[in-house]
Amino acid sequence: QDTWTHTKLESVYAKARAMSDEFNEYKASTKRTWTHEKIELDTLLGDIQIKRVTYNLAPFVPRAGLAPRDLEAAWIELAAAEVRHRKAINHHIRQSRDALQRRYGSEANSIQSVLNNIAHALSALSGELDTQLATVTSLIARARPLGPALSRLSSLERMCSDANIDEHDYTVYSVSDLEYDAEMTMKALEKKARFIENQSAVRNMTNLTPAQLEEFEATFRYFDRDSRNALSDAEFRAALDSLGHSFSDDEFLMLYDQLVCGDDAISFEVYIRFLVELTEDQTTPEQVLQSFRVIANNKPFVTKEDLRLDLSPKSIESLLREIPKSDLDKNGYDYLAYLRNVFQ
Repeated sequence: QDTWTHTKLESVYAKARAMSDEFNEYKASTKRTWTHEKIELDTLLGDIQIKRVTYNLAPFVPRAGLAPRDLEAAWIELAAAEVRHRKAINHHIRQSRDALQRRYGSEANSIQSVLNNIAHALSALSGELDTQLATVTSLIARARPLGPALSRLSSLERMCSDANIDEHDYTVYSVSDLEYDAEMTMKALEKKARFIENQSAVRNMTNLTPAQLEEFEATFRYFDRDSRNALSDAEFRAALDSLGHSFSDDEFLMLYDQLVCGDDAISFEVYIRFLVELTEDQTTPEQVLQSFRVIANNKPFVTKEDLRLDLSPKSIESLLREIPKSDLDKNGYDYLAYLRNVFQ
């Protein structure tokens, strides 16, 4: 009882739960041992009194403080102390559970507040494209720390589960709810950033109509299957085909090799500029001839060494399969004959 009286209880669920488990262990072990001893003692004292009556002896009188009524009073006081200790433990368990719910609710509501603020700022975008892009970039920076915050909240949710807290009094948001909202918010921000970047790429291309530019952009978005704002070789070719620009396998290989970015894909800016140039200035036989003359340094044939200055080895190999050998030089290729065949 002295130990219970001087024990400092804390409103931390794990510690309060440990105190409760310790008390339950006391009741299942020490208290039952005492109960057994008390019953045995009461029985023994009764037997002694019966014996003394049998032999006409004076009744047995225990020493002061050890009479049955004294033991019963101590037993009753012990039971009252147990009730007080159990009540104190339960009080701290309830306090700790409430504190845990408050902490979880505060964290969850704070995360949702950040998400709400980001969504509001995203919907209120205005001004020049550069300003909008800077705003979206700053919103992405605000959203990134939500990952660690959600991890902390997940730990709190496990602690609540351990405390048998299934429903929360201070929030309606679960970790699953907030993780989904955060994922959708980040995707919306990244999509908006790509959209603004794409609009920046087309805003100065005024030689085409808005309808043409919109068609190019819609086609790009359709074939950009993984939404990375870039097209693979297959996606790029499908986009060109859908717009009515068909190329042979060799022609497409050369084209893709010239346009491809560092990550082996066609970025939106490269794509849109290529289509604008293709639409504004369709290539004529004279232009192709002039290009070959420049590469060949005005020779009537072209060599591998000439082509290496402008094309990749893969493109050169593909092109030279189509160009006949020149009669003028054993290392030369007759690009004039090739062009006559292509544009006949």
